[in-house]
Amino acid sequence: MFTDRGLERYQRQIALFGVEAQEQLARARVVIVGAGGLGCPVALYLAAAGIGEIRLVDGDIVDRTNLNRQVLHGDRDVGRAKVESAAGKLRAQNPEIRVVATCTTVDDENAALLVSGADLIVDAADNFAVRYTLNRVALQAGVPLVHGAVRGFDGQATTIIPGRTACLECIFPVAPPVEAVTPVVGTTPGIIGLIQANEAIKYITGTGDLLTGRLLVWDGHAATMTTLPVERQEDCSACGIGRC
Repeated sequence: MFTDRGLERYQRQIALFGVEAQEQLARARVVIVGAGGLGCPVALYLAAAGIGEIRLVDGDIVDRTNLNRQVLHGDRDVGRAKVESAAGKLRAQNPEIRVVATCTTVDDENAALLVSGADLIVDAADNFAVRYTLNRVALQAGVPLVHGAVRGFDGQATTIIPGRTACLECIFPVAPPVEAVTPVVGTTPGIIGLIQANEAIKYITGTGDLLTGRLLVWDGHAATMTTLPVERQEDCSACGIGRC
């Protein structure tokens, strides 16, 4: 049950999808892996929406080169752990939610523990090694994964439902080449991060059509957004026949 203050805070959302859906948001536990360009807008808007528990996972510290796009961090945060910097802003934005900050890098050894009990995983990572780990742990745990990635003016997003949709390795069986420095304009992760947050809200509340079986592609240069169909692959090394 919400207090009068809570009902007032979420009034515009409740008018859209009702009190029960808002309560579902308040009970939800979402893991966001990455507190950088994508993770910052995802976390900020999920906190504003009233997600009950947000778990931030990132092993990096804030660098001045991050500040053109990682909007929860400021100049005074340089040198701090990204998860601590971001968690403080989220708690200030919405003191009614629980924010758990874990300063570590996701790998095959700790991934299952980090996502244990989560209702949803958000891939806001900056490399495919971590993304593949999240994909596989999501498949094993049966927990949906909202993927996002950006480069330059371009970005992509999709929602993966284990056992029902193409997984990340169906769509990208081979990782793109690793770049020493990935160029990116700050608006790109903002756009893709908000799409990811929107997917999370829709999934938790059961509202609208998810980006399942579709890869959304954003071209910021042309200001176009398209969706491409994606299908499960029987020979997928992660979710193929007999693997999950």
